[in-house]
Amino acid sequence: MPAPRRANAGGGTTSASSAPPPRKVPLRSLLRAASVACGVQFGWALQLSLLTPYVQELGIPHAFASLVWLCGPLSGLLVQPLVGHLSDRIAPADSPLGRRRPFIAAGAASIAISVLTVGFSADLGRLFGDNIRPGSTRYGAIIVYLIGFWLLDVGNNATQGPCRAFLADLTENDPRRTRIANAYFSLFMALGNILGYATGAYSGWYQIFPFTVTESCGISCANLKSAFVLDIIILAITTYVTVATVKDNPTFGSDEAAAGPSHEEEAFLFELFGSFKYFTLPVWMVLIVTSLTWIGWFPFILFDTDWMGREIYRGSPEIVADTQKYHDGVRMGSFGLMLNSVLLGITSVVMEKLCRKWGAGLVWGVSNIIMALCFVAMLIITYVAKNLDYGPSGDPPTGIVVASLIVFTILGAPLSVTYSIPYAMAASRVENLGLGQGLAMGILNLSIVIPQIIVSLGSGPWDALFGGGNAPSFFVAAAASFIGGLVAILGLPRARIAPKKRSQR
Repeated sequence: MPAPRRANAGGGTTSASSAPPPRKVPLRSLLRAASVACGVQFGWALQLSLLTPYVQELGIPHAFASLVWLCGPLSGLLVQPLVGHLSDRIAPADSPLGRRRPFIAAGAASIAISVLTVGFSADLGRLFGDNIRPGSTRYGAIIVYLIGFWLLDVGNNATQGPCRAFLADLTENDPRRTRIANAYFSLFMALGNILGYATGAYSGWYQIFPFTVTESCGISCANLKSAFVLDIIILAITTYVTVATVKDNPTFGSDEAAAGPSHEEEAFLFELFGSFKYFTLPVWMVLIVTSLTWIGWFPFILFDTDWMGREIYRGSPEIVADTQKYHDGVRMGSFGLMLNSVLLGITSVVMEKLCRKWGAGLVWGVSNIIMALCFVAMLIITYVAKNLDYGPSGDPPTGIVVASLIVFTILGAPLSVTYSIPYAMAASRVENLGLGQGLAMGILNLSIVIPQIIVSLGSGPWDALFGGGNAPSFFVAAAASFIGGLVAILGLPRARIAPKKRSQR
């Protein structure tokens, strides 16, 4: 029977069963929800700029340094989809912190414990009997480092996936607000990168924190240790802002928790891989372009500061006489990555306007072409530097260093696109299929970690096959980025996916 009607203040009638439309979550709440990205990315920036050189100092050869990074994609292969799946199953009212924030807090705690483990790995290795003479392999420190490194990546995956899903919950997958929320996330990632890379580029932390210098941990190690102490402070502050000051959207997510894309008794992996059969062509195109993009990014992420220390400054962490030049190059590389993050932040601010004007697919495609050109430029710089006479001082010419810094800086623009557009596209396109946002972010994560596994396994032997430098991996990065750009331009047109219509109750 028809619903009863009652008079309203203006003399008309309204349905008693009707309700005013839910109020949208304010943009300032989206900003606070995304702030944890700053703390997470601060540690990630330290990880990217300092840990590949550090692990070589512990005694792992350059050809095998990339294998250490298998920890990240292997943990991300299951951790992020599993955490997303579990958070999808929690109704906002079932937990004092809602459905996503308990996982964000737990992930941040894991990161804090892991960076202390990594930072103090040399000291702990000494307790296990490591030989601390220069040039010796520190097996105890390597084992402690690997445990901390693995835990660090588990924490990163357990934090960022739910945070992305949290933003999608708050925006209710409105395409424009989702892009804005992911632009905020990218902006905070840029801020974390700037702070992290600036911290990595500074060589005097051991003087501010003198307790970090020990018999088994010299100046460069102490600087790393001090930087991770700062990371814990910033991570604690930003996690508090996200977890304590932003509440769940009560009008969004209850249906997913109650039903989800499958029955509760279904096994997680069955649901994860079983959801592939529901994917439409646009979803597959997003995953394909994401995979090609990360095949391009991961060699740079692995070897950016190492490339600066080896190819540009002609240093080596394995040869005692060349370690100072190597560390000078690593610090210069960290400075270049800081400039990269400044442009990343600027691009994040204008990302929404770019997508409205040209379409997200075209913006993504053009950014990948720019990536490819930058990696080609790095190959050219490597060739020129190899054939230049550095003179008696051994310092690289200013022009070579400036050219390298320019390339590092330009790469900040496509990195901003990588940090925002794929997630916004996945959130809106997968939601249209009725899948939970946590599972959606986990599925997108698979298209990131599988290429990382391939690169981690292959880049060291591939580089060794051509003489041991980083250039062969950058060639693969350039090719993958270019192909990904073409696929994005041709396969991800300007058309936008409308938000899923929600049933009226």
